[in-house]
Amino acid sequence: MKFSKLYRALYFQVLVGLALGIAVGHFWPEVGASLKVLGDGFVKLVKMMIAPVVFCTIVLGITSLNDGKEIGKTLVKSMALFYVLTILALITGLVTVFAMQPGAGMNIDPATLDPSVAKRFTNEAMPKGFVEFVLHIIPGSFFGAFAEGEVLPVLLLAVLSGFGLSRIGVAGKAALDAIDAFSHMLFATFGFIMKLAPIGAFGAMAFTVGRYGIKSIGSLGHLILTFYVACGFFVVVVLGVLARLHGFSLFKLLRYFKEELLIVLGTSSTEPVLPRVLVKLEKLGCKKGIVGLVLPTGYSFNLDGTAIYLTLASIFIAQACNIHLSAGQIIAMLGLMLLTSKGAAGVTGSGFVALVATLTVMPDLPVAGVAILVGVDRFMSEARALTSIISNCVASVVVAIWENACDRAVLASELNVNFEKTEQALDEGRLVDATLGVTEPAAVKPA
Repeated sequence: MKFSKLYRALYFQVLVGLALGIAVGHFWPEVGASLKVLGDGFVKLVKMMIAPVVFCTIVLGITSLNDGKEIGKTLVKSMALFYVLTILALITGLVTVFAMQPGAGMNIDPATLDPSVAKRFTNEAMPKGFVEFVLHIIPGSFFGAFAEGEVLPVLLLAVLSGFGLSRIGVAGKAALDAIDAFSHMLFATFGFIMKLAPIGAFGAMAFTVGRYGIKSIGSLGHLILTFYVACGFFVVVVLGVLARLHGFSLFKLLRYFKEELLIVLGTSSTEPVLPRVLVKLEKLGCKKGIVGLVLPTGYSFNLDGTAIYLTLASIFIAQACNIHLSAGQIIAMLGLMLLTSKGAAGVTGSGFVALVATLTVMPDLPVAGVAILVGVDRFMSEARALTSIISNCVASVVVAIWENACDRAVLASELNVNFEKTEQALDEGRLVDATLGVTEPAAVKPA
Protein backbone atom coordinates (compact mmCIF):
# COMPACT_ATOMS: atom_id res chain seq x y z
CA MET A 1 0.00 0.00 0.00
CA LYS A 2 1.37 3.43 -0.94
CA PHE A 3 1.98 5.82 1.96
CA SER A 4 -0.48 8.32 0.45
CA LYS A 5 -3.17 5.67 0.83
CA LEU A 6 -1.83 4.34 4.11
CA TYR A 7 -2.10 7.57 6.07
CA ARG A 8 -5.71 7.95 4.94
CA ALA A 9 -6.61 4.46 6.15
CA LEU A 10 -8.57 4.55 9.40
CA TYR A 11 -6.65 1.69 11.03
CA PHE A 12 -3.35 3.56 10.44
CA GLN A 13 -4.77 6.75 11.93
CA VAL A 14 -6.03 4.84 14.98
CA LEU A 15 -2.60 3.19 15.44
CA VAL A 16 -0.96 6.61 15.35
CA GLY A 17 -3.52 7.90 17.87
CA LEU A 18 -2.80 4.98 20.22
CA ALA A 19 0.96 5.47 19.98
CA LEU A 20 0.69 9.22 20.61
CA GLY A 21 -1.69 8.58 23.52
CA ILE A 22 0.77 6.20 25.19
CA ALA A 23 3.63 8.67 24.67
CA VAL A 24 1.72 11.67 26.05
CA GLY A 25 0.37 9.69 29.00
CA HIS A 26 3.81 8.35 29.87
CA PHE A 27 5.93 11.49 29.49
CA TRP A 28 3.29 14.09 30.47
CA PRO A 29 0.92 12.20 32.80
CA GLU A 30 -1.00 15.28 33.96
CA VAL A 31 -1.68 16.32 30.39
CA GLY A 32 -2.64 12.75 29.50
CA ALA A 33 -5.07 12.48 32.41
CA SER A 34 -6.73 15.72 31.32
CA LEU A 35 -7.43 14.27 27.85
CA LYS A 36 -10.07 11.88 29.15
CA VAL A 37 -12.70 14.20 27.68
CA LEU A 38 -11.60 13.26 24.14
CA GLY A 39 -12.22 9.56 24.65
CA ASP A 40 -15.41 10.11 26.64
CA GLY A 41 -16.73 12.58 24.08
CA PHE A 42 -16.19 10.15 21.21
CA VAL A 43 -17.90 7.29 23.05
CA LYS A 44 -20.83 9.57 23.98
CA LEU A 45 -21.23 10.61 20.34
CA VAL A 46 -21.42 6.95 19.37
CA LYS A 47 -23.64 6.00 22.29
CA MET A 48 -26.31 8.51 21.30
CA MET A 49 -26.58 6.75 17.93
CA ILE A 50 -26.61 3.12 19.09
CA ALA A 51 -30.27 2.89 20.19
CA PRO A 52 -31.75 4.08 16.85
CA VAL A 53 -29.25 1.98 14.87
CA VAL A 54 -30.21 -1.16 16.81
CA PHE A 55 -33.91 -0.36 16.41
CA CYS A 56 -33.74 0.25 12.64
CA THR A 57 -31.46 -2.71 11.98
CA ILE A 58 -33.62 -5.23 13.84
CA VAL A 59 -36.94 -3.90 12.53
CA LEU A 60 -35.73 -4.00 8.92
CA GLY A 61 -34.12 -7.37 9.52
CA ILE A 62 -37.34 -8.90 10.86
CA THR A 63 -39.51 -7.45 8.09
CA SER A 64 -37.06 -8.70 5.45
CA LEU A 65 -37.38 -12.27 6.72
CA ASN A 66 -41.19 -12.22 6.58
CA ASP A 67 -41.43 -15.50 8.47
CA GLY A 68 -42.17 -15.52 12.19
CA LYS A 69 -41.04 -19.13 12.54
CA GLU A 70 -37.73 -18.38 10.83
CA ILE A 71 -37.15 -15.36 13.07
CA GLY A 72 -37.98 -17.34 16.21
CA LYS A 73 -35.71 -20.19 15.14
CA THR A 74 -32.85 -17.78 14.46
CA LEU A 75 -33.22 -16.09 17.85
CA VAL A 76 -33.41 -19.44 19.69
CA LYS A 77 -30.28 -20.72 17.93
CA SER A 78 -28.48 -17.45 18.61
CA MET A 79 -29.35 -17.47 22.31
CA ALA A 80 -28.32 -21.13 22.60
CA LEU A 81 -24.94 -20.35 21.03
CA PHE A 82 -24.51 -17.26 23.21
CA TYR A 83 -25.13 -19.21 26.40
CA VAL A 84 -22.78 -22.02 25.39
CA LEU A 85 -20.05 -19.48 24.63
CA THR A 86 -20.73 -17.66 27.91
CA ILE A 87 -20.45 -20.89 29.89
CA LEU A 88 -17.18 -21.73 28.13
CA ALA A 89 -15.92 -18.20 28.84
CA LEU A 90 -16.80 -18.50 32.55
CA ILE A 91 -15.05 -21.86 32.74
CA THR A 92 -12.01 -20.47 30.88
CA GLY A 93 -11.64 -17.67 33.42
CA LEU A 94 -12.12 -20.10 36.30
CA VAL A 95 -9.56 -22.65 35.11
CA THR A 96 -6.98 -19.98 34.26
CA VAL A 97 -7.19 -18.21 37.62
CA PHE A 98 -6.87 -21.50 39.51
CA ALA A 99 -3.95 -22.58 37.33
CA MET A 100 -1.97 -19.32 37.53
CA GLN A 101 -2.98 -18.28 41.10
CA PRO A 102 -2.51 -14.49 40.64
CA GLY A 103 -3.89 -13.66 44.12
CA ALA A 104 -1.96 -16.27 46.10
CA GLY A 105 0.31 -14.85 48.80
CA MET A 106 -1.20 -11.36 48.88
CA ASN A 107 -2.75 -12.06 52.32
CA ILE A 108 -5.08 -9.05 52.30
CA ASP A 109 -7.33 -8.53 55.32
CA PRO A 110 -10.87 -7.79 54.00
CA ALA A 111 -11.39 -5.39 56.93
CA THR A 112 -8.67 -3.10 55.55
CA LEU A 113 -10.33 -2.69 52.15
CA ASP A 114 -12.03 0.60 51.28
CA PRO A 115 -15.79 -0.08 50.89
CA SER A 116 -16.41 3.35 49.31
CA VAL A 117 -14.96 2.14 45.98
CA ALA A 118 -17.71 -0.46 45.62
CA LYS A 119 -20.40 1.97 46.77
CA ARG A 120 -19.61 4.28 43.86
CA PHE A 121 -20.69 1.54 41.48
CA THR A 122 -23.56 0.05 43.48
CA ASN A 123 -26.20 2.35 41.98
CA GLU A 124 -24.99 1.42 38.49
CA ALA A 125 -25.08 -2.31 39.21
CA MET A 126 -27.20 -4.70 37.23
CA PRO A 127 -30.65 -5.71 38.52
CA LYS A 128 -30.65 -8.43 41.15
CA GLY A 129 -32.56 -11.59 40.38
CA PHE A 130 -34.22 -12.94 37.26
CA VAL A 131 -37.57 -11.17 37.80
CA GLU A 132 -35.95 -7.76 38.27
CA PHE A 133 -33.75 -8.43 35.24
CA VAL A 134 -36.79 -9.15 33.05
CA LEU A 135 -38.67 -6.10 34.34
CA HIS A 136 -35.59 -3.97 33.68
CA ILE A 137 -35.79 -4.92 30.00
CA ILE A 138 -39.30 -3.44 29.68
CA PRO A 139 -39.03 0.33 29.09
CA GLY A 140 -41.26 2.80 30.89
CA SER A 141 -42.54 4.12 27.57
CA PHE A 142 -41.97 3.70 23.85
CA PHE A 143 -39.58 6.63 23.59
CA GLY A 144 -38.23 6.02 27.08
CA ALA A 145 -36.21 3.11 25.68
CA PHE A 146 -34.35 5.53 23.39
CA ALA A 147 -33.97 8.16 26.12
CA GLU A 148 -32.23 5.71 28.46
CA GLY A 149 -29.96 4.46 25.68
CA GLU A 150 -29.84 0.89 26.99
CA VAL A 151 -29.67 -1.83 24.36
CA LEU A 152 -31.97 -4.45 25.90
CA PRO A 153 -35.15 -2.30 26.11
CA VAL A 154 -34.54 -1.07 22.56
CA LEU A 155 -34.00 -4.66 21.47
CA LEU A 156 -37.37 -5.69 22.91
CA LEU A 157 -39.10 -2.69 21.33
CA ALA A 158 -37.51 -3.40 17.94
CA VAL A 159 -38.55 -7.06 17.93
CA LEU A 160 -42.15 -6.18 18.81
CA SER A 161 -42.24 -3.39 16.22
CA GLY A 162 -40.76 -5.65 13.56
CA PHE A 163 -43.39 -8.32 14.17
CA GLY A 164 -46.10 -5.64 14.20
CA LEU A 165 -45.03 -4.21 10.84
CA SER A 166 -44.82 -7.70 9.37
CA ARG A 167 -48.37 -8.44 10.53
CA ILE A 168 -50.08 -5.34 9.07
CA GLY A 169 -48.45 -5.69 5.64
CA VAL A 170 -49.18 -2.88 3.18
CA ALA A 171 -50.60 -0.64 5.92
CA GLY A 172 -47.13 -0.45 7.47
CA LYS A 173 -45.29 0.42 4.27
CA ALA A 174 -45.12 4.15 5.06
CA ALA A 175 -43.63 3.47 8.49
CA LEU A 176 -41.20 0.95 7.03
CA ASP A 177 -40.10 3.41 4.33
CA ALA A 178 -39.52 6.04 7.01
CA ILE A 179 -37.37 3.64 9.06
CA ASP A 180 -35.60 2.72 5.82
CA ALA A 181 -34.70 6.34 5.08
CA PHE A 182 -33.81 7.03 8.72
CA SER A 183 -31.35 4.10 8.70
CA HIS A 184 -29.60 5.61 5.65
CA MET A 185 -29.15 8.84 7.57
CA LEU A 186 -27.84 6.99 10.65
CA PHE A 187 -25.21 5.07 8.73
CA ALA A 188 -24.08 8.20 6.88
CA THR A 189 -23.84 10.08 10.20
CA PHE A 190 -21.79 7.26 11.67
CA GLY A 191 -19.41 7.70 8.75
CA PHE A 192 -18.74 11.25 9.91
CA ILE A 193 -18.40 10.28 13.58
CA MET A 194 -15.88 7.54 12.79
CA LYS A 195 -13.53 10.20 11.41
CA LEU A 196 -13.03 11.13 15.07
CA ALA A 197 -12.00 7.59 16.10
CA PRO A 198 -8.23 8.36 16.09
CA ILE A 199 -8.83 11.37 18.36
CA GLY A 200 -11.01 9.29 20.68
CA ALA A 201 -8.41 6.51 20.81
CA PHE A 202 -5.66 9.07 21.50
CA GLY A 203 -7.56 10.67 24.39
CA ALA A 204 -8.64 7.38 25.96
CA MET A 205 -5.15 5.88 25.86
CA ALA A 206 -3.47 9.09 27.07
CA PHE A 207 -5.87 9.17 30.04
CA THR A 208 -5.33 5.50 30.93
CA VAL A 209 -1.54 5.71 30.88
CA GLY A 210 -1.42 9.21 32.41
CA ARG A 211 -3.93 8.51 35.19
CA TYR A 212 -2.79 5.06 36.24
CA GLY A 213 0.73 4.91 34.80
CA ILE A 214 2.38 1.95 33.15
CA LYS A 215 4.20 1.32 36.44
CA SER A 216 0.89 0.55 38.17
CA ILE A 217 0.76 -2.64 36.11
CA GLY A 218 3.69 -3.99 38.10
CA SER A 219 1.86 -4.55 41.40
CA LEU A 220 -0.91 -6.55 39.78
CA GLY A 221 0.94 -7.60 36.65
CA HIS A 222 0.34 -11.29 37.37
CA LEU A 223 -3.42 -10.69 37.45
CA ILE A 224 -3.36 -8.75 34.16
CA LEU A 225 -1.21 -11.44 32.54
CA THR A 226 -3.61 -14.14 33.77
CA PHE A 227 -6.58 -12.30 32.29
CA TYR A 228 -4.89 -11.78 28.92
CA VAL A 229 -3.89 -15.45 28.83
CA ALA A 230 -7.51 -16.45 29.52
CA CYS A 231 -8.87 -14.13 26.82
CA GLY A 232 -6.22 -15.28 24.35
CA PHE A 233 -7.03 -18.94 25.01
CA PHE A 234 -10.75 -18.34 24.56
CA VAL A 235 -10.27 -16.48 21.27
CA VAL A 236 -7.64 -18.74 19.73
CA VAL A 237 -8.88 -22.12 20.96
CA VAL A 238 -12.63 -21.85 21.59
CA LEU A 239 -13.51 -19.37 18.84
CA GLY A 240 -10.80 -20.71 16.54
CA VAL A 241 -12.19 -24.24 16.75
CA LEU A 242 -15.76 -22.96 16.29
CA ALA A 243 -14.71 -21.07 13.15
CA ARG A 244 -12.74 -24.02 11.78
CA LEU A 245 -15.68 -26.38 12.31
CA HIS A 246 -17.77 -24.06 10.14
CA GLY A 247 -15.23 -23.80 7.35
CA PHE A 248 -13.61 -20.38 7.82
CA SER A 249 -10.41 -19.10 9.37
CA LEU A 250 -10.52 -17.09 12.58
CA PHE A 251 -7.26 -15.33 11.77
CA LYS A 252 -8.49 -14.25 8.34
CA LEU A 253 -11.65 -12.97 10.02
CA LEU A 254 -9.54 -10.98 12.50
CA ARG A 255 -7.57 -9.48 9.62
CA TYR A 256 -10.81 -8.58 7.88
CA PHE A 257 -12.03 -6.69 10.97
CA LYS A 258 -8.63 -5.21 11.87
CA GLU A 259 -9.83 -1.59 11.76
CA GLU A 260 -12.78 -2.29 14.03
CA LEU A 261 -10.58 -4.22 16.47
CA LEU A 262 -8.11 -1.32 16.66
CA ILE A 263 -10.94 1.10 17.41
CA VAL A 264 -12.18 -1.22 20.17
CA LEU A 265 -8.63 -1.47 21.52
CA GLY A 266 -8.28 2.30 21.60
CA THR A 267 -11.65 3.12 23.16
CA SER A 268 -12.19 -0.01 25.29
CA SER A 269 -15.71 -0.05 23.89
CA THR A 270 -17.48 -2.25 21.35
CA GLU A 271 -20.27 0.25 20.62
CA PRO A 272 -18.37 2.51 18.17
CA VAL A 273 -17.91 -0.33 15.68
CA LEU A 274 -21.45 -1.79 15.64
CA PRO A 275 -22.51 -0.17 12.32
CA ARG A 276 -19.19 -0.98 10.60
CA VAL A 277 -19.35 -4.61 11.73
CA LEU A 278 -22.90 -4.88 10.37
CA VAL A 279 -21.63 -3.49 7.07
CA LYS A 280 -18.73 -5.92 6.82
CA LEU A 281 -20.74 -8.97 7.90
CA GLU A 282 -23.11 -8.42 4.98
CA LYS A 283 -20.09 -7.92 2.71
CA LEU A 284 -18.98 -11.39 3.85
CA GLY A 285 -22.11 -12.84 2.28
CA CYS A 286 -24.24 -13.08 5.41
CA LYS A 287 -27.94 -12.32 4.90
CA LYS A 288 -28.86 -8.84 6.14
CA GLY A 289 -31.87 -10.04 8.15
CA ILE A 290 -29.82 -12.63 10.04
CA VAL A 291 -26.89 -10.38 11.00
CA GLY A 292 -29.36 -7.61 11.81
CA LEU A 293 -30.87 -9.89 14.45
CA VAL A 294 -27.83 -11.75 15.73
CA LEU A 295 -25.20 -9.03 16.16
CA PRO A 296 -27.26 -6.46 18.17
CA THR A 297 -28.60 -9.31 20.33
CA GLY A 298 -25.05 -10.50 20.93
CA TYR A 299 -24.08 -7.05 22.18
CA SER A 300 -26.28 -7.71 25.20
CA PHE A 301 -26.21 -11.50 25.54
CA ASN A 302 -22.75 -12.51 24.37
CA LEU A 303 -20.25 -10.52 26.42
CA ASP A 304 -17.64 -13.26 26.74
CA GLY A 305 -14.85 -10.90 27.74
CA THR A 306 -16.95 -9.78 30.70
CA ALA A 307 -17.77 -13.41 31.55
CA ILE A 308 -14.07 -14.32 31.71
CA TYR A 309 -13.40 -11.24 33.83
CA LEU A 310 -16.16 -12.07 36.32
CA THR A 311 -14.89 -15.52 37.27
CA LEU A 312 -11.24 -14.54 37.16
CA ALA A 313 -11.65 -11.36 39.23
CA SER A 314 -13.94 -13.03 41.79
CA ILE A 315 -11.57 -15.94 42.43
CA PHE A 316 -8.62 -13.52 42.47
CA ILE A 317 -10.29 -11.58 45.31
CA ALA A 318 -10.88 -14.86 47.14
CA GLN A 319 -7.23 -15.85 46.71
CA ALA A 320 -5.96 -12.42 47.77
CA CYS A 321 -8.12 -12.46 50.92
CA ASN A 322 -7.40 -16.14 51.71
CA ILE A 323 -11.08 -17.10 51.34
CA HIS A 324 -11.74 -20.72 50.40
CA LEU A 325 -14.77 -21.37 48.22
CA SER A 326 -16.35 -24.81 48.10
CA ALA A 327 -17.37 -26.48 44.86
CA GLY A 328 -21.01 -25.70 45.66
CA GLN A 329 -20.25 -22.02 46.20
CA ILE A 330 -18.35 -21.84 42.90
CA ILE A 331 -21.21 -23.50 41.00
CA ALA A 332 -23.69 -21.07 42.56
CA MET A 333 -21.40 -18.20 41.59
CA LEU A 334 -21.26 -19.41 37.98
CA GLY A 335 -25.06 -19.60 37.86
CA LEU A 336 -25.30 -16.03 39.13
CA MET A 337 -22.75 -14.83 36.59
CA LEU A 338 -24.82 -16.24 33.74
CA LEU A 339 -27.29 -13.51 34.70
CA THR A 340 -24.98 -10.64 35.67
CA SER A 341 -22.87 -11.03 32.52
CA LYS A 342 -25.93 -10.33 30.34
CA GLY A 343 -27.25 -6.93 29.40
CA ALA A 344 -24.19 -4.90 30.43
CA ALA A 345 -23.49 -2.18 27.90
CA GLY A 346 -20.41 -2.71 25.74
CA VAL A 347 -18.70 0.41 27.08
CA THR A 348 -15.68 1.03 29.25
CA GLY A 349 -16.20 -0.06 32.86
CA SER A 350 -19.28 -2.23 32.29
CA GLY A 351 -17.35 -5.35 33.35
CA PHE A 352 -16.41 -3.67 36.63
CA VAL A 353 -20.05 -2.76 37.25
CA ALA A 354 -21.09 -6.35 36.53
CA LEU A 355 -18.46 -7.57 39.02
CA VAL A 356 -19.86 -5.28 41.72
CA ALA A 357 -23.35 -6.60 40.95
CA THR A 358 -22.11 -10.17 41.34
CA LEU A 359 -20.28 -9.62 44.63
CA THR A 360 -23.17 -7.61 46.07
CA VAL A 361 -25.40 -10.70 46.16
CA MET A 362 -22.61 -13.13 47.11
CA PRO A 363 -22.09 -13.19 50.90
CA ASP A 364 -18.99 -15.36 50.59
CA LEU A 365 -16.81 -12.68 48.98
CA PRO A 366 -16.28 -9.08 50.20
CA VAL A 367 -17.68 -6.57 47.73
CA ALA A 368 -15.01 -4.17 49.00
CA GLY A 369 -12.51 -6.47 47.30
CA VAL A 370 -13.07 -4.56 44.07
CA ALA A 371 -10.84 -1.86 45.60
CA ILE A 372 -7.88 -4.13 44.77
CA LEU A 373 -8.79 -4.05 41.08
CA VAL A 374 -9.83 -0.46 40.50
CA GLY A 375 -6.32 0.76 39.66
CA VAL A 376 -5.73 -1.75 36.89
CA ASP A 377 -9.25 -2.32 35.58
CA ARG A 378 -8.64 0.03 32.65
CA PHE A 379 -5.74 -2.15 31.53
CA MET A 380 -8.09 -5.14 31.36
CA SER A 381 -11.08 -3.41 29.78
CA GLU A 382 -9.45 -3.48 26.33
CA ALA A 383 -9.17 -7.28 26.45
CA ARG A 384 -12.78 -7.59 27.67
CA ALA A 385 -14.08 -5.52 24.76
CA LEU A 386 -11.87 -7.20 22.14
CA THR A 387 -12.87 -10.69 23.28
CA SER A 388 -16.56 -9.82 23.19
CA ILE A 389 -16.53 -8.21 19.72
CA ILE A 390 -14.51 -11.08 18.22
CA SER A 391 -16.94 -13.58 19.73
CA ASN A 392 -19.92 -11.72 18.31
CA CYS A 393 -18.38 -11.54 14.83
CA VAL A 394 -17.72 -15.29 14.85
CA ALA A 395 -21.17 -16.06 16.28
CA SER A 396 -22.91 -13.94 13.62
CA VAL A 397 -21.17 -15.82 10.80
CA VAL A 398 -21.85 -19.19 12.45
CA VAL A 399 -25.58 -18.52 12.91
CA ALA A 400 -25.81 -17.29 9.31
CA ILE A 401 -24.23 -20.57 8.18
CA TRP A 402 -26.66 -22.56 10.35
CA GLU A 403 -29.57 -20.74 8.73
CA ASN A 404 -28.21 -21.26 5.18
CA ALA A 405 -28.06 -17.48 5.01
CA CYS A 406 -24.36 -17.16 4.20
CA ASP A 407 -22.91 -17.34 0.69
CA ARG A 408 -19.88 -19.53 1.34
CA ALA A 409 -18.20 -18.51 -1.93
CA VAL A 410 -18.47 -14.82 -1.01
CA LEU A 411 -17.26 -15.57 2.53
CA ALA A 412 -14.16 -17.37 1.25
CA SER A 413 -13.51 -14.71 -1.38
CA GLU A 414 -13.82 -11.75 1.00
CA LEU A 415 -11.58 -13.38 3.61
CA ASN A 416 -8.88 -14.08 1.05
CA VAL A 417 -8.85 -10.99 -1.16
CA ASN A 418 -7.02 -7.71 -0.71
CA PHE A 419 -9.26 -5.42 1.34
CA GLU A 420 -7.90 -2.05 0.25
CA LYS A 421 -10.93 -1.10 -1.81
CA THR A 422 -13.39 -1.98 0.95
CA GLU A 423 -11.37 -0.15 3.58
CA GLN A 424 -10.84 2.91 1.40
CA ALA A 425 -14.57 3.08 0.65
CA LEU A 426 -15.38 2.90 4.36
CA ASP A 427 -12.74 5.51 5.22
CA GLU A 428 -14.06 7.91 2.56
CA GLY A 429 -17.56 7.60 3.99
CA ARG A 430 -19.11 5.37 1.30
CA LEU A 431 -20.98 3.06 3.62
CA VAL A 432 -22.59 -0.15 2.47
CA ASP A 433 -25.83 -0.08 4.39
CA ALA A 434 -26.00 -3.45 6.09
CA THR A 435 -29.73 -3.12 6.31
CA LEU A 436 -30.41 -2.21 2.71
CA GLY A 437 -27.49 -3.78 0.88
CA VAL A 438 -26.73 -0.67 -1.19
CA THR A 439 -23.85 1.75 -1.38
CA GLU A 440 -24.42 5.37 -0.51
CA PRO A 441 -21.93 8.26 -0.43
CA ALA A 442 -21.86 9.84 3.01
CA ALA A 443 -21.40 13.25 1.44
CA VAL A 444 -21.09 14.77 -1.99
CA LYS A 445 -17.51 15.85 -2.54
CA PRO A 446 -16.78 18.97 -4.60
CA ALA A 447 -15.31 18.42 -8.04
